[in-house]
This record gives sequence, structure tokens and C-alpha cells, in this order.
Amino acid sequence: MRAVVYKKPFEVAVENVPDPKIKHPNDAIVKITSSCICGSDLHMYEGRTAAKAGIVFGHENMGIVQEAGPAVTSLKRGDRVVMPFNVACGFCKNCRRGFTGFCLTVNPGFAGGAYGYVAMGPWTGGQSEYLQVPFADFNCLPLPAGKDHEADFAMLADIFPTGYHGAELAGVSPGESVAVFGAGPVGLMAAYSCLIRGAAQVFVVDHVKARLDKAKEIGGIPINYDTADPVKQIKEQRHGSGVDKGIDAVGYQATKAGSSAAGGEQDEVPNTVLNQLIDVVNPTGALGIPGLYVPSDPGGVDANASRGALLMNFGRLFEKGLRLGTGQCNVKRYNADLRDLIISGRAKPGFVVSHEVPLDQAPEAYRKFDRREDGYTKVILHP
Repeated sequence: MRAVVYKKPFEVAVENVPDPKIKHPNDAIVKITSSCICGSDLHMYEGRTAAKAGIVFGHENMGIVQEAGPAVTSLKRGDRVVMPFNVACGFCKNCRRGFTGFCLTVNPGFAGGAYGYVAMGPWTGGQSEYLQVPFADFNCLPLPAGKDHEADFAMLADIFPTGYHGAELAGVSPGESVAVFGAGPVGLMAAYSCLIRGAAQVFVVDHVKARLDKAKEIGGIPINYDTADPVKQIKEQRHGSGVDKGIDAVGYQATKAGSSAAGGEQDEVPNTVLNQLIDVVNPTGALGIPGLYVPSDPGGVDANASRGALLMNFGRLFEKGLRLGTGQCNVKRYNADLRDLIISGRAKPGFVVSHEVPLDQAPEAYRKFDRREDGYTKVILHP
């Protein structure tokens, strides 16, 4: 089958790789119809991880069941499904408590597994024609048959639940004010989720015009941090007050004002968003941090950043009595409910999709998405 294969920093190729097979009675083989490029894929693409040449990318996957193992009971050939990026067993201690992003079974020696991602287990990615799905009854979310809502449903694999997870970590409630840092796909989904949850004001901080325009389209208040300190901008619009809740959808590649928007050319200040959130959130508020932070960064700006040690104004956080929630999204905790919001017409997360292209155009799509060219905000690959 054809698949997107990592070659070296800033280079992927579409190559022939072995077809997946049923390896366990609980497996299913899914024919992929949509697989998204994620901002997390760019960490590997840019050489910011320990990913080796040959890894098949793709953890945001949906498609049609092609084959089901003999122990799979809830799925059959022809069923339309979307898979959480978390590979999970469903029966370990963490999975039983709903923490499927920290499964103890699928990636021995580590809490958590994912398709097509370095250090996240042996699971091949889905930017390919077919995908092996382990524990298929647990890991496949059934969808209505047909082709309706394809782009919306594709967002259920990762970014819609992850954005919602940010709002959940921060405890966003009706009538509250929120500052979301980052207007990439997850940041836009976080802002959208806050609005769905009834937030009265949602400020969205970024410096890429296409992203800020998207934020405004959904009812967010765009804040361009290149023009002035975002904390001051938000407080000016709130007559001197901060906000009730804050969400970091940027992570360890945060940048300073005036930095290039192009991946690999940015001037990074990895702790800046964390400290700006501490400054802008009012006392007794909360921070939700779905943005990725890593314990090892080969491209870190200094020795501390390279080992994930960032200088954070913890004394200020303590003084203000702020709560802080972090961690990878447990997609299954949210995806069925978010699916039903889509079916009912209450949510249309596909608004974030800027480009849908054939799998063969993946190398160009990666390059443009990484450089934020031509309005590339979210890309779906169709094998």
C-alpha cells in the first residue's frame, strides 16, 4: 500500500510499504478515507523528536472497516468508523478510569500509545491506504453510513476532543471569559469548545492572519501578539481585568513577538505562553494545557529546554491560587458526545479545514502547512 514515510527533517515521501494484517483476533483493518496532518506531526517532520527514517505518519484517521478479526463483535465489513489517536486496550487500570491517553498495555514501559508517532508504541500510522486497529471494538467509534460530515467526523480523531479537553482541564463554564493562546487547529477547537460550553468571551492569541481570521469567524476575539503584549491587549479590552480561565494550545514551540511564522524558522521562547497565562488569568482561575510539552527536545533553545525544564513563574501562580491541568487528551472520554453534536447540527468542527488533497500530495502539504503558506490551517489527506 502507499503511505507517508518520514525520510529526514523537512522531508516526507509517499512510498509503498507492507499492507497491514490481522495480528490478533481483536484487530480490524480499516480502509482509510481521511487522515489529517497534525501539528504534532510537524514536531517529527522538523526533526524535533527522536523519530527515525521510515516511520509512517498519521494518527488522525477514519475510514471503512475492510476486515474484522474473529473476536471483534461490534464491527463488520463496510462500517464507517473514526479512531482516537490514542491506541488503548480498554481494560487496564487507566483505561477503566477513562484515561485512555495513558493506557498501560499498548506501549510497554510507557503510559500511552498512538498511531504513527515516535515512542508511542509499534502502531503504524494511518496516512496510508489501510490501517491495523488493535482492540477494534474499543478503539473504533461508529459513524453514520455514507459520506456526510466527512471533514467534521475526521476532527473526532484528535483535534476536536483535544480542544474540548483544554476547555475541560480549565473548567470553562457558561458566562466565563477565556484566553486561548494559539490559533492552530487545536487552539481553534479549544475556542470553539469554550463557546459551545457557553463562555461569554473567548480571546484567541496568535500572529498568523489566516488563523486569527478563523477565530473571528467562530465568534472569538482575535489578539495579534506581534502588535503588542497580548496580556495588556486582553486587559485593555476587559477594562483592566484579566480572564476567568486560560488555555495553552501552543506548547513548547511558543515564539516571541515578531518571529517568523514558518516552522523551523521561528524564534522560540518555550515558557512565554505559560507565563503569559499566569499573568492574564484572574486569581482563583484555572489553566488548561493541552499544548504539547516534552521531556526531551533535540532542537531546544538551551540546555534546560532540551530536557523539558522551563522557567515558570510558579510563585505567581501560587500567589494567585490558580489551578493547572495538563496532559494528553483521553479522546474516548469525549468523542461519542462530540460525534452526536455533529450529527445534530450543533457542532461543525470541519470549519477549521483549509485543504483536502490526495495522499500523493502529502509532501507539498507538509511543506506548506509547516510554513503556514496559502492559508494552510488544517489539511486532510485522502488516500
